[in-house]
Amino acid sequence: MLTALILVCSLATSPDLRGCTRDNALDVLQVPETFASPVTCLMHGQAYLANTAAGRDPGPNEAVKVVCVRGTPGGVDHAESRH
Repeated sequence: MLTALILVCSLATSPDLRGCTRDNALDVLQVPETFASPVTCLMHGQAYLANTAAGRDPGPNEAVKVVCVRGTPGGVDHAESRH
């Protein structure tokens, strides 16, 4: 199963977002659902983001990135992260 994570990153640290990871994100939001398909995971992650303050009004030097990782909401493992 896949869980969507929303990473709020500083553009000063990761100007192109490729370097934006859970380890250097300013904030990490976890979607409280699991998904079988990567496409479904990303779509629901984007929809979840749209309903948050980070998605509606990001800071002037912030950007957001949605990633899907293997695991359940209570047990996402950093080693299983795929970007």
